[in-house]
Amino acid sequence: MNVYLESKKLKRTGFFSVFLGGGILAAVVPAANMAVRSEMYLQMDLSPIQVLMNANWQIMAMFNILLVIVGSCLMYHIEFADHAMQKIKSLPIRESSVFWGKVILLVVMSVFFLLLEAGSVTICTFHWFEIESNFWVEIFRNFGYEFLLLLPCIILSVFIASVFENMWVSLGSGVVCVFTATMLPTDHFLLSLFPFAMPFQIMAGMHTAQVNQYIYAVIIECMALGLLEVIFVKVRRLFV
Repeated sequence: MNVYLESKKLKRTGFFSVFLGGGILAAVVPAANMAVRSEMYLQMDLSPIQVLMNANWQIMAMFNILLVIVGSCLMYHIEFADHAMQKIKSLPIRESSVFWGKVILLVVMSVFFLLLEAGSVTICTFHWFEIESNFWVEIFRNFGYEFLLLLPCIILSVFIASVFENMWVSLGSGVVCVFTATMLPTDHFLLSLFPFAMPFQIMAGMHTAQVNQYIYAVIIECMALGLLEVIFVKVRRLFV
């Protein structure tokens, strides 16, 4: 029910249009790149998915993270506008349930744009490469992995948006986190665990042990961020 109410509240905000446009824009990246530089990529002795992900995922992941940040800011902006959050506190509704409703809606929208991007990679593979026997398994594993790595970023983005009443402060904080993530070395495991840096990781070509380490890190970070939200709500109630 919370997810349904959240979607109703966002109907006239441009939220869904942002995700549709951003998802299409991210999906265009591999097709445009292959159209311009296909000869260079076709010479690589790697699997089609590995070639396409290595060549395009950094830009696509940037779009994904920015969409998550903008979506989070839009969702909480309508709550803080006209003191709606104050009214919510007077209702028999837990603030944490509002928070998780927004997280779930953002997760659903993330699945939507990841499906668009997976479709684009599939079309590029059909057009420029030969389809291997395990192609469908590989593309499902790769984009399922990218979805998991995006979860801590989603929760942290919604948390930041819930902290600041001013949407521009939340948006600015998110953008700063993104640019900080782009400056962190991707080969340093501990630094790459920063929630805004994890979505830049690529499963293709990664060792199974390292893949498992990131999955464990996602679980731990999601639990820690969820606990942080609970603590923050309780502390805010003491002062507001």
